[in-house]
Amino acid sequence: MSLNDPVVLTCSISGSLADRAQCPAIPYTPGEYAAEARRIVDEGGVHIHIHARSPDGRPSYEVEDFAAISDAIRSEVGNAAIINFSTGALGVPVEKRIAYLEACRPEVAALNMGSMNYAKYSPRRKEFVFSTVFLNPFAEIVALLEAMRRLGIKPEHECFDVGHVGNLGPLIDMGLLNGPLHADFVMGVTGGIPPTARNLAAMADNLAEVGRALPGDDGAAAHHHWGVIGISRVQWPMVGAALALGGSVRVGLEDNFYLPDGTMASSNGELVEKARTMAVHSGRRLATADEARAALGLPAPGRQAPTDSPAAAR
Repeated sequence: MSLNDPVVLTCSISGSLADRAQCPAIPYTPGEYAAEARRIVDEGGVHIHIHARSPDGRPSYEVEDFAAISDAIRSEVGNAAIINFSTGALGVPVEKRIAYLEACRPEVAALNMGSMNYAKYSPRRKEFVFSTVFLNPFAEIVALLEAMRRLGIKPEHECFDVGHVGNLGPLIDMGLLNGPLHADFVMGVTGGIPPTARNLAAMADNLAEVGRALPGDDGAAAHHHWGVIGISRVQWPMVGAALALGGSVRVGLEDNFYLPDGTMASSNGELVEKARTMAVHSGRRLATADEARAALGLPAPGRQAPTDSPAAAR
């Protein structure tokens, strides 16, 4: 990727860990998700990442909740945004996660690329305030990839460390992936790669290297796509670094509640507006929804790739 490439501006509309006690703007109901989607699109976002919730705000992995939320968003914004489902979870069987992919057929689904310690550390208290092992074994990665390939869903490879980028190599060799790859580098989680511009550049370099084995449709090197996901207060420095390096960016209430001045955002739209402004001020142009689909290797709306075909893994 280069500075001439348009920026795919993604928004993670609602994670699964925080609630309204921490941030009142987090949406719970399908209607609230749809209203947030409208704010995101109006500010230039073209790619919406979804964790489902039941209407009372509890995290959900049920087909009916994913369907209700995605239908509400699609009714509100049409094809002006790519819909992306999370498949990450602690203790949820992979079969249950595949079930909502099968039922709803999102254009993109996120795929965590490796197991790791996942924690939040408090320097003030000198202790971990949250700590777990985030299990993503190869068996589950392969099962999810095979389902995505069969269903014509593009995988978004979420990489929390350089080794997670390297994990793409065997999957390419197994024939489970086609170019262009679409990866997001998650930075700011204790247990993952430290959030620096140099580390972000290293992640991008590693993606280009591992992706050399994947030719594009014309036999030339595929033009792989990457973005950054900065967690909490490092979000804005990482957005700036990605823009300077030619990458795309993700913001949203899953990742960070606060604007650069420390004010809590009143909506996802406020976070997207700030990212849009940063992109423009850095001399970058935002991608349209059609350009974003082209960058990610997605078919035009209504022309989903045939299932169980090479194009279905793109």
